[in-house]
Amino acid sequence: MENYEGFSETQMQILEKYVTNTKSNVFVLRNLPEVIKGALFSKYSRSVLGLRALLLKEFILNEEAAFQSIVNTSEPTDNDEQVVAIQKAQSFYDRILDGYGDDSIGELGGAHLAVENLTMIGAKIIEDCRIGGSPLEKSTRYVYFDQKVDGEYLYYREPILMTSAYKDLYINTCNQLFETYSRLIPPLTALLEEKYPKQEDISKGAYTAALRAKVLDCLRGLLPTSTLTNMGVFGNGRFFEQLIHKMHCHNLAEMKDVGAQSFEELAKVMPSFIKRSEVDHRHHLAYCRFYETMESELKMLAVHHNQHDQVPAESGVKLIKSDPESVRQVAAALLFAVSNRSFEDWLEHCKHLPEEEINRILDAACSARENRRQKSPRGLEHATFTFEIVADFGIYRDLQRHRILTQDRQMLSCDHGFWISNEIIGTPMEKDYCSALDNAKEAFDIIAKELPEEAQYIVPMAYNIRWYFHVNLRALQWICELRSAPAGHPGYRFIAQEMAKKVCEAIPAYERFFKFVDYDGHDLGRLGQEQRRVEKKSS
Repeated sequence: MENYEGFSETQMQILEKYVTNTKSNVFVLRNLPEVIKGALFSKYSRSVLGLRALLLKEFILNEEAAFQSIVNTSEPTDNDEQVVAIQKAQSFYDRILDGYGDDSIGELGGAHLAVENLTMIGAKIIEDCRIGGSPLEKSTRYVYFDQKVDGEYLYYREPILMTSAYKDLYINTCNQLFETYSRLIPPLTALLEEKYPKQEDISKGAYTAALRAKVLDCLRGLLPTSTLTNMGVFGNGRFFEQLIHKMHCHNLAEMKDVGAQSFEELAKVMPSFIKRSEVDHRHHLAYCRFYETMESELKMLAVHHNQHDQVPAESGVKLIKSDPESVRQVAAALLFAVSNRSFEDWLEHCKHLPEEEINRILDAACSARENRRQKSPRGLEHATFTFEIVADFGIYRDLQRHRILTQDRQMLSCDHGFWISNEIIGTPMEKDYCSALDNAKEAFDIIAKELPEEAQYIVPMAYNIRWYFHVNLRALQWICELRSAPAGHPGYRFIAQEMAKKVCEAIPAYERFFKFVDYDGHDLGRLGQEQRRVEKKSS
C-alpha cells in the first residue's frame, strides 16, 4: 500500500536523495550523517508527521539544523567542513537528543569505529561491552603474525614496562615467542602436508588455505597477548558512550589511550551521542567514582575471604549449576506463546503432566528443525546453566565473542598450565614450543610480583585462564551447534562439545535440542568450507 503524503515534485526530488522510496510505507534513509538520523528518529517518536515530512520541515528547511552545511560535503576534502558544521549545530542536536531524557535515544545513531594496532587483551576489553556493538577482529588462523616493521615484531611496548626494570626481560621474552612462532611455521607445514596430502578432487587453493589454518591454529599459542591486531566495531551511540566510560576508567594505559582517541574520532561524527563520556563531564566523573570504589572494595573483600592458597586449575568444562525442574518451565513457556491461557496456569498444569506429555511438548518445539540456523522458540530461555571453563586464552578469545549470556574471567596468568597441539607433541618442535612458554612463565612470575596487570601482556595465548558462562538453553544451543562445526578450531570445538554433553547428561530431556552438535573430530577442519568457497568463486 502506498502512502503518498502530497509532496510537490520539487520536494520529492529533494527527498529522493535521502530516502529509498518517496511513496511506499517502507523505505530506508540514506546519505545522512548519524547525528541527523538520530535526531530525526528522536523527533519522529513524538510527531504526527511522517518521517519524510519531518525530515523536510524540521531539518532540510530549518536553518538551525545546518542541514545543507552538514550534508553537502560530497568531496573528500570537505570532511573537515562537515565536522565544523556539526559542531556549530551541536546545541540544536543536543536539545533534541538530550531533551527527551531517554537513554534509548542513544541507540538511534551508529558509527563504524576502526581500532588498529590494538593488543589481544585490548580487543577482549572492547568486546566485553556486549549490548549495542558488533565487533570483528583480525583472525589468527588466516593471517601470519610474524611480520616485522623496521626490524621489530608487532607487539605492544607497554609504557609502564618500558620505563621499569623489566623492560629488557619483557622485550626479550616477547621476541623469543615471536621467533619461535616464525621458526616453527615451515617445519610444521611440511609435517602436516605429509600427514594430510592433497586429494585429487580438492583444489590447490582450498587445500592451501585449510593447511595454513591448521598450522596457525597449532602455533597461535606462542603469540603473547601483547600481539597487535586490528578490529572494527559497529555500535550505536549508547554502546560507544558506555565503552568510552569504561576505557577512561581502566587501569591499563593502553585502554585509557584508546578511549581518548575513540572519543576524539567519534565526536567528529556523533558528538551529541557520546558527550556524557567526555573525561571531565559530570556523568563520566560520577561513573568513575562508582567504578573505582566498587572495584576497590570487592578486591579488598576477596582478599579478606580468600582463605586458601591458589591451586592450579585443571583444563576442561564443569557444569556448576542446572535445574532439572526447568524442563516443565520450558514446556509451559512453549505452550503459553500459542494459547490464551496465563503463564501461571500453564506452569501449574505442566507440573502435573506425565513425562511422556512433557516430551511431546519439547519434541514439538524442535522436531521440524532442519539445520542449526533455524532458531528454537524463546521458551528455551527458561532453562539456565552455569559453567566454569579452564582453557587457553586462544579458546577464550573465540568463545568470548558470544554476547547473549553472562560471562566473566579472571586476570591472565601462567598459573594453570598451557595447551599444546597433538600435531606438535612427540616431534622435534615440541622442545622449542615448550621452552618458549616456560621462559614466558618465568618472566611473568617476576614481573607480576610488582606489576600484575601489566604482566598480562607477556602471557602467551597457550596459557589457560579461568572464566564462567551463565547461559540459557536457547543461547547454549546456538553456541554448541555453531562452535562444534568442522571448520572451527579444535580447541573451542571441544569446549562446545563438552558443554552440550554435560547438559545432556544432567538433564537428558534437553538432548533433543542439540541434534546439530558435531561430536566428530576433523583433521583439516577448514578443508570442506575452503573447497566450497573455491567452487562458488569459480562458478
